[in-house]
Amino acid sequence: MATEIKAPTFPESVAEGSVAAWHKKPGDSVERDELIVEIETDKVVLEVLAPEAGVLAEVLAEEGETVESEQVLGSIGEGAADKPAAKDEGKADAKAEKGDAKAEKPAAAGQQHEVKAPTFPESIQEGTVASWNKQVGEAVKRDEVLAEIETDKVVLEVVAPADGALTEIKAEEGSQVESEQVLAIFAEGAGGEAGTTADETPAASADDGASDEKVGDKILAPAARKLVAEHDLDVSKIEGTGKGGRILKEDVQRAVKEGSAKKSAKASGGGAAKAAAAAPAVEGERPEKRVPMSRLRQTIAKRLVQAQQTAAMLTTYNEVDMGAVMALRAQYKDTFVKTHDVKLGFMGFFVKAASEALKRFPDVNASIDGTDIVYHGYQDIGVAVSTDRGLVVPVLRDTDSMKIADVEKGIVDFGKRARDGKLGIDEMQGGTFTITNGGIFGSLMSTPIINPPQTAILGMHKIQERPMAVNGKVEIRPMMYLAVSYDHRMIDGKDAVQFLVTIKELLEDPARLLLDI
Repeated sequence: MATEIKAPTFPESVAEGSVAAWHKKPGDSVERDELIVEIETDKVVLEVLAPEAGVLAEVLAEEGETVESEQVLGSIGEGAADKPAAKDEGKADAKAEKGDAKAEKPAAAGQQHEVKAPTFPESIQEGTVASWNKQVGEAVKRDEVLAEIETDKVVLEVVAPADGALTEIKAEEGSQVESEQVLAIFAEGAGGEAGTTADETPAASADDGASDEKVGDKILAPAARKLVAEHDLDVSKIEGTGKGGRILKEDVQRAVKEGSAKKSAKASGGGAAKAAAAAPAVEGERPEKRVPMSRLRQTIAKRLVQAQQTAAMLTTYNEVDMGAVMALRAQYKDTFVKTHDVKLGFMGFFVKAASEALKRFPDVNASIDGTDIVYHGYQDIGVAVSTDRGLVVPVLRDTDSMKIADVEKGIVDFGKRARDGKLGIDEMQGGTFTITNGGIFGSLMSTPIINPPQTAILGMHKIQERPMAVNGKVEIRPMMYLAVSYDHRMIDGKDAVQFLVTIKELLEDPARLLLDI
């Protein structure tokens, strides 16, 4: 008896979804609760698990089709995977003839899969193959990362569909790819233990060498070669940990971190001739290096220019005495760490102060959609995070209901995952207001640029001691300049100034945040 595979029950706000990817094909055996298909909605990607163990009998909704809540997607039949068994019948007979000693070889020529790029959201048109973490013939485990696709928002990982190896790479590093484009061909069972036998080692080596490059007596993987060129390193000083001393991407990253492979003032000859060719041949020359702008950097540039061209942007400034907040931090920092397992920073205070000010000035929390003004009855504050790839702005949701400890934990988590390229697209969409902190880099004052379609952004800056008049006397106080850039089409100057003054007052007397006054 067949068991129906149904789409999940969608939330009320989600009308329909599309079949993003089937992880099994008709005839494949499946285990209970094994991931079988993914449904993409306009908000999240939902996983559909096998309701029973058996064989995928039929697929009723193909990839790319639109489906509704609880729609039947396919069915699972009882028993073992008859179809694949029939398909491989000839191979099974060959196995029996050759004996168990050769049992691994048919597995190396197992079922092949197309490795596809992830399904991009509507807001992303294409991506760039940032790196291949595995090469042709290299053994991989199921769900191990094969490649990374860089889009204008995040880096997406492409994982192995099963244990096996790549047999062909169709999209090299640096090439542009579209949603669900075929990136490579993957064979189950290939590159495993069979790959280490005497018969198969030469073939595997030939596959590896097809895309490798030999520099002197060193062999570089393509991803490693790219990093060596970017950082202008001496290949002879890098120790390879790959097969046969092959230099992998991780080896180059370690050398960059340790600074152990920098080129000497005069390029050495002999085996390192190729590497030296990329560097200036004569001392005293003014070298230049041209590298393509990353997709994230291109998008940042486009959005910043767009913001300045489409918004009537103005900036208002003020300054805040940070003495009260600093005293509070000094008094409770140790207790705060013990209680919440996170350090008490300044951003928690600013997020809470901004949340309160946004409630009082709803125009600042609104956004412009064409000729409409959208007023948000919640505060979702984006916090700008700087990474090696560029600036990203993950969003803290419902900050009005968050405690300072929750804000600090969220920011620490965002920062770590942003640097690792692990942020999800949904985590960087939908903010109603943004805070950026140039003070951590030493900025004393700047003019932040609005993050469309938002209508305002708060800029924090360096805390610097300055002489201030306090009750008729000159005192040295820890002062910070604040800046709010706002869209004058939506926000009047009076509201922008009073909004910033409210933040100033709440920070100079942080007890008001607790008392809600």
